Amino acid sequence: MKTAQIQTPIGILEITGDEFGIISVVFIDSNVSPSKEVPSELEAAVTQLTEYFKGQRDQFELKLAPQGTDFQKKVWETLQEIPFGKTSSYQKVANVLGDPKVIRAAASANGKNPISIIIPCHRVIGSDGSLTGYAGGLHRKKWLLAHENPVKQGELF
Repeated sequence: MKTAQIQTPIGILEITGDEFGIISVVFIDSNVSPSKEVPSELEAAVTQLTEYFKGQRDQFELKLAPQGTDFQKKVWETLQEIPFGKTSSYQKVANVLGDPKVIRAAASANGKNPISIIIPCHRVIGSDGSLTGYAGGLHRKKWLLAHENPVKQGELF
């Protein structure tokens, strides 16, 4: 398994993967310096995430290999259907999965998403529009949502 770190406007991201795909993308809160050398297996992920943070990419084209239960993987696949710049609710995710009663399980799977940003768990908010938990911290969730859908001056409601 290979790792690389990149500096982003909201902290250091650590990317882990191998020849089968990206296994995790997580924010790390430490004083580690981002890696200078990037393993070839992670070059595309580093490039695409860098482009995302520069505002030059709104979709990822990477092979993913998240580790989880079948249900978690189904939730993570559903999250990837949420368009860039849009949000969804935990209830809507449960409904898409075919059972409104799995809202808590869907929320739990969302919270265990190992591949931040690429699997956009940050796009899931409370039904009332509130910013609910985010493993990377609510300040990062708020930044990511604003990055994807900035309010423009003079925009009419």
